[in-house]
Amino acid sequence: QVHVVESGGGLVEAGGSLRLSCEASGRSFSRYSTGWFRQAPGKEREFVAHISWSGASQHYIDSVKGRFTISRGDAENTVYLQMNSMKPEDTAIYYCAVVPWGSSRYSEHSSYDYWGQGTQVTVSS
Repeated sequence: QVHVVESGGGLVEAGGSLRLSCEASGRSFSRYSTGWFRQAPGKEREFVAHISWSGASQHYIDSVKGRFTISRGDAENTVYLQMNSMKPEDTAIYYCAVVPWGSSRYSEHSSYDYWGQGTQVTVSS
């Protein structure tokens, strides 16, 4: 079993930055690909970013390209989501999810096996 925990959410003004962390425990994390998803009030959960298990490839939803960066930390069980130039429309609960090795369908939440409880991100205008 894998336990996933997100942290780093909070309140930030438009144009500001936050860094979210995703830590997994229970099994070796280095062979898991990781995705970040978000869900705003009244909306469906949407894909935000993905990093492959090797860290060699990253993918983003168009609305965050150039502003968000997903990366692996020095500790193999940590993945970060650096969010810059934030906008009010980035306000949502952000979820981290992992899957062993990975899937070509990285933007689909059904592709992931383990999920965190989410962390709230609020961007004020």
